[in-house]
Formats: sequence, structure tokens, C-alpha cells
Amino acid sequence: MDRRRFLCATTALILSPEALARSAGGTTPVALVTADLESRIVAVELETGRRLASIRTLPDPRSIQAVGNVAVVAHSAQGALSLIHPDLTVRRVIRGLDEPRYAAASSNGRYAFVTDSGLSGLAVVDVLRGRIVARLALGGPARHLSVDSSGRWLWAALGSKANRIAIIDVRDPRRPRLLGRIRPSFLAHDVGFAPGGRRVWVTSGDTRTIAIFDARTGRAVTRLRAHAPPQHVTFSGRHAFITSGDDGTLRVHAVSTGRLVGEQTIPKGSFNVQEARGRILTPSLSTGTLCIHDANGRPLHRLDVARSSHDACSIEAG
Repeated sequence: MDRRRFLCATTALILSPEALARSAGGTTPVALVTADLESRIVAVELETGRRLASIRTLPDPRSIQAVGNVAVVAHSAQGALSLIHPDLTVRRVIRGLDEPRYAAASSNGRYAFVTDSGLSGLAVVDVLRGRIVARLALGGPARHLSVDSSGRWLWAALGSKANRIAIIDVRDPRRPRLLGRIRPSFLAHDVGFAPGGRRVWVTSGDTRTIAIFDARTGRAVTRLRAHAPPQHVTFSGRHAFITSGDDGTLRVHAVSTGRLVGEQTIPKGSFNVQEARGRILTPSLSTGTLCIHDANGRPLHRLDVARSSHDACSIEAG
């Protein structure tokens, strides 16, 4: 018997799929979920829903966003950002912010656009060098934001119940320019560019309404009925996914028409929603669960990750 070959075969049988991928130099898609009250990020294998790791961070990891293959964690109460790399470690902590809220990625995956509510502005972070490279005053406590697929325009809601949305030119990420502000007919909460970049979906912080805007003119072209505010939005393929954390629902709309095509019940407190490599992630502030859905919104996995989970994203770990 070839003892070495036998031992290799036996090892392959007992190693987990992610361990095999790493031993072969591969990567594993993982969901990273905030454990807000426990100062950590939980890593979950995206395909199986299995917990893989717990990553210690600064207190109050309130939001998390993939920028390239780095996860940017905003610690609002600490005025800091943590950068988590594919080896699932915090490689850099960036300070110098007041109240960082949410992040969006530049089209080349190098820069993070971070809203800073405390400074009423936007910070641009080079995630490769781990430093702030630009700032821009927006004139309000900026929160949710979105960048179009071409990397030209960024919209940011100026508040949790915002009467204005800032429109920023980010074609040169290191030199963002404020182009103007629009006033929606309701108080806005979340914003999201639909695939293709021609339409922007704006959810509400105070009404059961969503509006779809023309990205070029800044005018609303469609209004949709929604569940309890605040709602949040993400996209995958032909579908838009809208959560209502207070009602505990995930609604699926056709991007092209806005027509409602499906609805799922999710845990109460599931406010934020993120697309992740063809999966949809809905973490819950109230229950600390993470639900993973397929591209049609159907539930695949539900697991308890923490006492409270505010946000989630996905990167390739390895």
C-alpha cells in the first residue's frame, strides 16, 4: 500500500469543503454578518449556511460592505472603520471619522465611499492603502448611498428620514463633486441604483411608499406601494428585493416594471438587505438571525449568529 496516498485520501474525506478549497489554493464565498453587541463579525459559508469564524473588532460594528474583496466595517460610535481581508482578519483600522454609517464601492473596487453623519459628508477611503484620500461636505447627516454600475454617479440620502438626496459625481473617486440635491415627495431612507444605472429606487422613512427615479433627470417616474417604513432595497438579476423590518417581509419586484412577483416572511427587525453572489442576505437587529435566500427570494438557510445583527455582505475568503 502507498501509505502517503492513503493518508492524503483519508485527509480529504475529513476536511470540510472550505478547508479543501484553501488547501488547494482556492477561495470560499462567505457571508460576513455584524454581531453589533458583541464586537465581532461572524463568517458564514454562503452555500451551506455553516458558521466558519468569529472575527473580533472594535465595538459597535454597525454596517459592513464589500469593496473589491475587502469588507469595510463602520463603527459609528467609535468614529472608525475596520478593514477585513480574505484571510478573515482585521488588517487595518482607520480613524479620523466622526460617525461613519454606510459604504459603497467604486467601480474598480479600490475605493470605499463612506457616509459620515457626524460630519454631514462623504469620506473616500483607499482600501488598499488603508487611508482616507478625500472628503466632501454634503450638507446633511448622510446615511444610505448607492453608486451606479458605471461608477459615475453616487446618490446619498441625507438622513434616516431625509428630505433631500445628494447627487455626487464620482468618476474620479479621489475628487468627488457635489452636483446638487433633489427633494423626494416623502422622507427618503434607502437608495439603490437598479442594474444598468438608468433608474434609482428610493425607499421611505415615513410612508408605505417607494419611488423609482430617472437617474438622469432626478425625477420620480413610478411610485409603488410598500410595507411599513423604513424599507431597504437591493438587486439581483431581474429582481428588486425590498425589506420591511417592522413588518418582517421580503418583497420581490420585477426591476423592469416594478410589479410585485413574490413575498416571503422574514424575522422581525430584518431591515438591511444585501445581494451576495446570487444570494440575498437579510440579517435581523431584533433576533440576531441571518437568512440566506436564493435569486428568487426563496429561503435557503436561517441561522442564529448573534444577539443583534444589523448588516451583512459577502467576500471570497481564502
